[in-house]
Amino acid sequence: MSKAFLLSFFSLLLFTVNSGEAPVAALAADEQICGKWQNQDKNLIVQVYKEDSEFRAKIVWFNNGDGLKAMETSTDKHNPNPALRSRKLLGMNVLEKLVYDPDSNSWEDGIIYDAQNGRHWNSSAYINKDGALKVKGYWHFKFIGKTMTFNRI
Repeated sequence: MSKAFLLSFFSLLLFTVNSGEAPVAALAADEQICGKWQNQDKNLIVQVYKEDSEFRAKIVWFNNGDGLKAMETSTDKHNPNPALRSRKLLGMNVLEKLVYDPDSNSWEDGIIYDAQNGRHWNSSAYINKDGALKVKGYWHFKFIGKTMTFNRI
């Protein structure tokens, strides 16, 4: 086999393998957050996406210990609004209104929803040097809050 044939073959193979989702480095700075992320406990996966000029996240998988059937039928039973208690958790937005701040290379001014207690919190997020997504939920003051860590999948 000639070198030209092998080079063409490997180039085609590389193009085929990489033709799916854009590599993280190729995304615009504000869209680095987009994609699927799994929490550290490995019992929750969210899909972060951009809609209009804000970033949102929805639940695409979770394991509450009750099996796959429970995931498909679990509802937002702790929501303070009785009209929303029957909505399914799977596919529900749990993070909204995040806006990218290029000065701090972070996403700010979001609202995160905690389905375990039906509360909304202010939120912000950033990707650390190791590539982990750090999402902070807080009440008015960032130094008083909880940070969750997610890894890209």
